Amino acid sequence: MFAFAGPAYLVSVGYMDPGNWATDLEGGASFGYQLLWVLVLSNAMAILLQTLSARLGIVTQRDLAQACREAYPMPVARALWVLCEIAIAACDLAEVLGAAIALNLLFGLPLLAGVALTALDTLLILWFTRLGIRVIEAFVLALVAIIGVCFLIEIWFAKPDFAQMAWGLIPQLNDKSLYVAIGILGATVMPHNLYLHSALVQTRRIGASDAEKRTACKFNLIDSVVALNGALVVNASILILAATVFYRQGIKVTEIQQAHQLLAPMLGTAAASAIFAIALLCSGQSSTLTGTLAGQIVMEGFLNIRMRPWMRRLVTRSLAVIPAVLTLLLAGEKASYQLLILSQVILSLQLPFAVIPLIQFTSDRERMGEFRNARWVKTLAWSAAAIIVALNLRLAWTVLSGWLADAGAWRPWVIGMVVPVAAALVGLLLYVTLLPLLGRLRAGAHDVPAPVVGDLTAPLYRTILLPLDHSNRDRAAIAHAAAMARQHGSRIVILHVEEGVTGQLYGNLASTAEVEHGRRYFEGIQRTLREQGIDAELEVCFSMNPKDEIVKAAKRLMPDLVIMGAHGHKGIQDIIFGATINDVRHELDVPLLIVKQSI
Repeated sequence: MFAFAGPAYLVSVGYMDPGNWATDLEGGASFGYQLLWVLVLSNAMAILLQTLSARLGIVTQRDLAQACREAYPMPVARALWVLCEIAIAACDLAEVLGAAIALNLLFGLPLLAGVALTALDTLLILWFTRLGIRVIEAFVLALVAIIGVCFLIEIWFAKPDFAQMAWGLIPQLNDKSLYVAIGILGATVMPHNLYLHSALVQTRRIGASDAEKRTACKFNLIDSVVALNGALVVNASILILAATVFYRQGIKVTEIQQAHQLLAPMLGTAAASAIFAIALLCSGQSSTLTGTLAGQIVMEGFLNIRMRPWMRRLVTRSLAVIPAVLTLLLAGEKASYQLLILSQVILSLQLPFAVIPLIQFTSDRERMGEFRNARWVKTLAWSAAAIIVALNLRLAWTVLSGWLADAGAWRPWVIGMVVPVAAALVGLLLYVTLLPLLGRLRAGAHDVPAPVVGDLTAPLYRTILLPLDHSNRDRAAIAHAAAMARQHGSRIVILHVEEGVTGQLYGNLASTAEVEHGRRYFEGIQRTLREQGIDAELEVCFSMNPKDEIVKAAKRLMPDLVIMGAHGHKGIQDIIFGATINDVRHELDVPLLIVKQSI
């Protein structure tokens, strides 16, 4: 069991991020224990859907994003990718605001400065992922344990009414509580976590036989039940705490900071405030880690693009930081609380586009074989999907009706902008839902290229382009070029780009000592090669951009091989001095031999 434990704990931290805290606090403070049933139902849905997600990854060795790419036409797959990226950005927005609020509570740092500071956690997260998946899982589990202990202590101080809690398990909903209820649903059944879980389970050595896959499914089910019920305890604790402390006292919570300030006097201990802030900070950082992983998995799965982790993280965090900064600047710090809740509603609106494909794939005999969903599992899964879709459609209708009623003279603009988008989303959802009924849901296969070994024709290098830069790197490049020329009977074209300002201004008319010394140097190389029986030519040009000149020469000469000496610097030196080789290799469809070792 310990061998398979881990993926569900990574996923579960997404169910305890600052967005969950905001929706749980709002639900408890505004409606008491009335929405406790939403939490329990959402968690049951999450366990079911995460189990299906894990089973998809174990049996097919594909994550949900890869399965979507294989099953749907490219425009549909890309539309699903865009929606998932919006969900990830919304989740990251909650983590940015949560971390900023926690820093404000602990150290008095302004929210705007805290939001800017959260951008730096990109470097920390990327460094941490180098330690391996097991270390990451252990770290996240430690953070989850800290959060759980914090809230158990808070509940101990608060002394809730257990009879009223039992009434809260009876379903009840109205227009006022619908918005918060859907926020709780989106915060609990997070769409990108379905993509993440189906990928993380593949980090285990599952085995290829049906018996081994069955064992893996069994222990991943246990993993999911334990981890997600742990998340339920944390979320229920927050809602119960808010209901006990705020709803009972008739106090409306408008920001998480307010909750922090009121906890200490009402619960009789100043430690409650610090505990709350520490738990909030831990939840934001652990969720940031899993959000980064989910973003990479979604992009690789849908688009088959592997972006550098730091760039992927930077893009996601930028999409989260920008709306957070704009909200704080335009609406003030108090708007951060409502922005947190809105981010979770966005997650809920994206849920059907992940849940319905997941149910379809795991019910497909061709994909899953004997592991396809049983009839009772299908019934439960489609019931959960129907509840999610119905609640989202009701919310969308309520919100759109409100916008149209309040639009006044802007009503035509609202109709023209919002209605087409809503119609397109409904159309996409119908297409994804009905596609299997049309018999067009492809099982797909991994994009593995055909083997290329066998009867291979040896390449013949008739012309070799040899860019030299009048440095100690030239010797190694010349030696390799000469060896290739002797073997293939090649012609070597020596190219030097003179980068001096004088040469750039006057070209061949420049006659500085440096230019003249360079001419003699390269003419000596050409003469030596010819004495060794190698056909060698020399071209000298003048430019401040060597890359462009090398590319122009290569396109004109059409060489069979380009040999270049590597400069050996990287990082900030690349920014200062340029990275010619990287630029050249992206421009040319010619084999490039990079020589670094001295000879």
